[in-house]
Amino acid sequence: MFAPEGPTLRELAVQALSSVERGYDLLAPKFDRTPFRTPDAVLGPVLRELRDLGPFAGGLDLCCGTGAGMEVLGQVCRERVTGVDVSAGMLAVARARAQGTADSRGTGDAGPRWEWVRADARALPFGPVFDVVVSFGAFGHFLPRERPGLFGQVAAVLRPGGRFVFPVLAPARPGSPLYWALLGFDAAMRVRNALWHPRFVMYYRGFRLTEVRAELERAGFAVELRALPELGRRPDGSPRCRLVVATRPGSPTA
Repeated sequence: MFAPEGPTLRELAVQALSSVERGYDLLAPKFDRTPFRTPDAVLGPVLRELRDLGPFAGGLDLCCGTGAGMEVLGQVCRERVTGVDVSAGMLAVARARAQGTADSRGTGDAGPRWEWVRADARALPFGPVFDVVVSFGAFGHFLPRERPGLFGQVAAVLRPGGRFVFPVLAPARPGSPLYWALLGFDAAMRVRNALWHPRFVMYYRGFRLTEVRAELERAGFAVELRALPELGRRPDGSPRCRLVVATRPGSPTA
């Protein structure tokens, strides 16, 4: 699961005993060589759906990490791509990656303006200036009681008609190896947080689609679910991954 150049067990232990912010600062230089980075197999289908929904003027990658989602937004946004994250280390890597990509393209290719902002997703420092907000793999860092406020923040930074888009994997089948692995990980994190401070919030089993959909609707969004067929289906025929497309009410601005 980890590339040879990825973090060592000791480095992962130090991260796990840090705060979320400090832990990701430490992990940032090697993050892209871990399984925690959103794989291209997920990013590609999401990009296809965003092209169908767009193009957009401005886009925000919420909890952008090292910028994989920003690269997706850069292909569907005309004017502005913004990444926000609480970790300065992750933002530094994202900025360096974007510069490297720009250098490889050459200076002749026009595109949106890129920017990086260090901020807490629960207190976004923007007005309603974005047409699309995406997020990949970040929701485990928010407790269920924090989600209504988080979704309210997203609604506040979207223009009327703007979209909040993110993939959600189907839950692991009860009794499967993945089910027990995730259950064990969440249990270990709860014990860790009961015994050690600062807390490191990362729970994989609390983001249930039915609850999330209801919370988005209470925040004023109209919610559509789209299957991502490239990621396969479960034995019962349901999609292994769905894309949530939550639309803020109102007519899109020009």
